[in-house]
Amino acid sequence: MLSCPHIRWTRSPSGLTSPRQPKRLCLLALWAAICPLSESFSHAASADHSSRQPNVVVILTDDQGWGDLSATGNTNLATPNVDSLARNGATFDHFYVCQVCAPTRAEFLTGRYYPRTGVSGVSRGQGRMNFDETTIADLFQASGYATGAFGKWHNGTQPPYHPNQRGFEEFYGFTSGHWGHYFSPPLDHNGRRVRGQGFIVDDVTDHALAFIKANQTQPFFCYVPYNTPHSPMMVPDRFYDKFDGLQPSLRHRDPAREDLMMTRAALAMCENIDWNVGRILQQLDELQLRDNTIVVYFSDNGPNSFRWNGGMKGRKGSLDEGGLRSPLFIRWPAKIRAGLTLPQIAGAIDLLPTLTELASVKANVSKPLDGRSLSPLLLESSTAWPARSLLAIKGSQVSVRTQRFRLAADGQLFEIAVDPGQRSDVAAHHPKLAAQLRRQAEQHGREMLAHFTANADRPFTVGYGVSTTLTARDGVPHGTIQRSSKAPNNSFFQHWTATDDFITWDIDVGQSGQYEAVVHYTCADGDQGATVRLTIAGGDSTQAPVVKVFDPPLYDKAKERVADSHYFVKDFHPLSLGILQLEKGRGTLKLDAVEMPGKQVIDVHSVDLIRR
Repeated sequence: MLSCPHIRWTRSPSGLTSPRQPKRLCLLALWAAICPLSESFSHAASADHSSRQPNVVVILTDDQGWGDLSATGNTNLATPNVDSLARNGATFDHFYVCQVCAPTRAEFLTGRYYPRTGVSGVSRGQGRMNFDETTIADLFQASGYATGAFGKWHNGTQPPYHPNQRGFEEFYGFTSGHWGHYFSPPLDHNGRRVRGQGFIVDDVTDHALAFIKANQTQPFFCYVPYNTPHSPMMVPDRFYDKFDGLQPSLRHRDPAREDLMMTRAALAMCENIDWNVGRILQQLDELQLRDNTIVVYFSDNGPNSFRWNGGMKGRKGSLDEGGLRSPLFIRWPAKIRAGLTLPQIAGAIDLLPTLTELASVKANVSKPLDGRSLSPLLLESSTAWPARSLLAIKGSQVSVRTQRFRLAADGQLFEIAVDPGQRSDVAAHHPKLAAQLRRQAEQHGREMLAHFTANADRPFTVGYGVSTTLTARDGVPHGTIQRSSKAPNNSFFQHWTATDDFITWDIDVGQSGQYEAVVHYTCADGDQGATVRLTIAGGDSTQAPVVKVFDPPLYDKAKERVADSHYFVKDFHPLSLGILQLEKGRGTLKLDAVEMPGKQVIDVHSVDLIRR
């Protein structure tokens, strides 16, 4: 599920140089490629970095609950490196994100409630941020920072939604919401299809480390959005062996709802995350960047299964405390006091204004922010902190969090400070407050619904870059064609058993011209000979026969630690269908078969449209 940006990227041998980076970085990138990542690099080791703007490293985990760290009291696992961020920096005791992945990412990147940004969900284009939004990477890049993102993006695939066009000079990872395999999977490097090397979290960390090393002499903004412990629950043996067969001492508040196989895998994945966080912190130490680097650590929603989470109600997908509360640790040894604990409520919307203010980066945004800077709290420069409410929305449901209370989506009121499990409705004891918060929820719901409605009908962009990938996730199957997975985010089309079957994509062509159409397919022996055609409604078409048999096995899932899996991944082969003339504007793209001599046509992963 890849795309190519609208520019051609020039590359050093390590692939770190883009047209936006200074030429001197080519030598640094080459050195990073030659030297082992674990080797200490002493270039400018004695240099004083305190006079320049701070570096920023943001680590965002995927489906890791507040309770999935030893720092928050979970004795089922050990996360010493993440815990060190709390010990040596600031901890926000009550930090809130969204109930699922893409919305939280959008709020972090923009400082705005996610419905305002065009995001409405996690699949079939719902994760796209409108391209008129200003991202935190745009701001840091405009201030002269080198910018890189390594891991799961989930805020748009096709240009101009691709991370390379949202302020990140360097991107390595994947743009989808789910990824179906975690060992050497297909990935995206600055819009080019590549194959990963080893376990995905280790791999993206390798690229983040290379980026940090290559940019050590200038300020950098390094975003590391890990994709675990999100399913599939794949993790190397060296991390899983400790938990294989474990009977955890801390359990979910309702143990009968807990899937222990899922818990064991999640704990192992969290320890792998911690190991990789340790590698990043060690790199900063070795390059003597520790004191002047802001390191931020948080998660994107509550835990993805029922497991220990401090007794809170709710998990991923819920607007209750357990579905929205995330750890937040911010370390900056030069400025933030070690061991600082902050009780004030805060949210993902606060991180853009906070980090730009801390780094003296101008927040030149054209749209109003919903977040506020936490800098006065972190630097202990002011004791004044106005009361506020944080709002969370899921469809028509709204939850409101104040410093003391949470109004649940069903209208019940809970005093979270003494009742984090939301067991006692106190609305009758605080009728005025309950009514006030219900009005806030209703107003927020109406306002956000307008944004949901305005962004509901968005075609997929084509021609806003040199190359565009239209994935199976974004297409619509017709006839007998089925998805390989119940999650469109990670699927291909299969069971194409009749010439009446077809696939469509709703597209918006940004630039008229000729486009080479390439379909990525598999074909079993005996099914070769089908002729596949791509047509733009009311316009041109192009077609080609499927000559080559390409029928690879599914990727091995031996390292997946749960009993049932709906993730299926395999390799695909490109077939050029020829040149298609596309006119600017909206239209329907249709992939069908002119003839089918075998039992079925092909399985389809995606279609590339490359402007000629």
